[in-house]
Amino acid sequence: MSSSDMGPIEEFRDEVEPVIFAFGAGITLLFVAVFALAPETAATVVSGANQFVLAHFNWAFLVIMLFFLLFLFFLILGPWGSLRFGDESPEFSFFSYFTMMYSAGLAAGIVFWGPAEALIHYANVPPLYGGVAAESTAAMPIAVQYAVFHWGLTQWACFTVMGLGIGYYVYNYDAPLRVSSVLTPFIGADNIKDSYWAKAIDILAVFATLGGVATSLGFIGSQFLTGLEFQWGIQMGNIGTFGVITGMTVLFTLSLVLGVDKGIRRLSNFNMVLFFVLMVATLIVGPTFFILQTSTDALGGFVSDFVAMSLFIDVANNGSWVNAWTVFYWAWPLAWSPFAGLFIARISRGRSVREVAFTGIGATAMATVPWFLILGSTGVWLQNTGGANLLGPINQYSEAVSGYVLYGALPLGSLLLIGFVVLVTTFFVTSADSSTLAVAMMTTGGKEHPSTIIRAFWGAMLGAVASILMIIGGVDALQSAAIITGGPFAIVGVIAVIGLARSFREQSGNILLQEETVLFGTSRSSKQTDSGTRPEVNDD
Repeated sequence: MSSSDMGPIEEFRDEVEPVIFAFGAGITLLFVAVFALAPETAATVVSGANQFVLAHFNWAFLVIMLFFLLFLFFLILGPWGSLRFGDESPEFSFFSYFTMMYSAGLAAGIVFWGPAEALIHYANVPPLYGGVAAESTAAMPIAVQYAVFHWGLTQWACFTVMGLGIGYYVYNYDAPLRVSSVLTPFIGADNIKDSYWAKAIDILAVFATLGGVATSLGFIGSQFLTGLEFQWGIQMGNIGTFGVITGMTVLFTLSLVLGVDKGIRRLSNFNMVLFFVLMVATLIVGPTFFILQTSTDALGGFVSDFVAMSLFIDVANNGSWVNAWTVFYWAWPLAWSPFAGLFIARISRGRSVREVAFTGIGATAMATVPWFLILGSTGVWLQNTGGANLLGPINQYSEAVSGYVLYGALPLGSLLLIGFVVLVTTFFVTSADSSTLAVAMMTTGGKEHPSTIIRAFWGAMLGAVASILMIIGGVDALQSAAIITGGPFAIVGVIAVIGLARSFREQSGNILLQEETVLFGTSRSSKQTDSGTRPEVNDD
């Protein structure tokens, strides 16, 4: 029976991968149930595990993320960059490809933290620059510099590595569209489906994705709730919280059901246009010359101190500041890397390795860095000159109010604030629907176009988890759990790099042998391949 002849329930049963689906959903629901029944005990256990990871392995997060970044730079500049994801033409234009990758990744967090992070570093100067006085003129470019460092380049490296590690084997070795396909060069594409190691990776990927995105849904929801309280004194309570989360869930589920082309692509394109307009408008109505001067200074510090910031642990203070900021920022996207990598793989058919690597860390940095330079410089200028007190509301409420205060102090602030809130929402919607699509693909054994019912199921699951955790106060613990899952995916990312290096070297050697055969008419290897044949995989 074809899928077109099946009812929705039959199609759901036919496509679902039972082990990954059952364990992925089961672990997530068990986590929520434990939190509902014994929230204090669960929070203590998860927090303790999180502290153990940060205390003993913070150095590993720093080293591994820098390693990923260097590997991607090598792919962009080196000979392996010319290898391609299959033989077909790209499915999307480069602009749509970039906007979807950007929207599926860190975009909602970038918009949210743009007006907030530099202010926090301005008030509490990072210990690497301990000699600089807090809230001083000298602290302003350093504050902006560190915000750029945390969001502008390195965080995207793990997403891109995972996307390369999945997509290259999907389109060149016929591996299934699953996170575990990074194991292809070690166990072979035909063994991915039945391997216990592969299933374990995919189950952990489902839990990490649901945990990460549910936490972010609660995070963005809290911005609306905090904004309502800050601006108009409205406290929504549990019913209001549930209503906000439900509304967001309906939005991203609708986009998800429409599919990649009609839903995710169009919304992603809209996001980037609005993002650019809001950024340029802030530069114009804000302190333009101060922004340009501070940005130049901050960029200089970012370039000259990049390695120092990347490897700074602050042993003298037991790494407390670094764990709370840099290590957290590296562990968090590592937990997201399964779904982001899977989505990147899904949209990268026909792209070269160089295109994927450059889009992942180059094009995204070109969009992200100006945002933090402009909003960060504007925020510290307003605070330093007395144009607005942003730190007071942040300390009283949370970072969620920073955008409200910043735009409230600028000309056309009300209009810009509307754009800001819309942008946070739509960026989150694209992150949520792309991640839910990734979970649907994971739980159907790598099906590229999962049915509507399984997409809607995971959308509803995500909204339910977020609502419950927001109401019972478990978001912080789920965030800690997601950080813990970042550790295993740091290891999976290293495995992906090793496998890619092995495959790229073999494939490059085959290409050189082909060229030599054409030039000299010799046959040097029985393993050489033509342009239409996929390279061999060593299953040993």
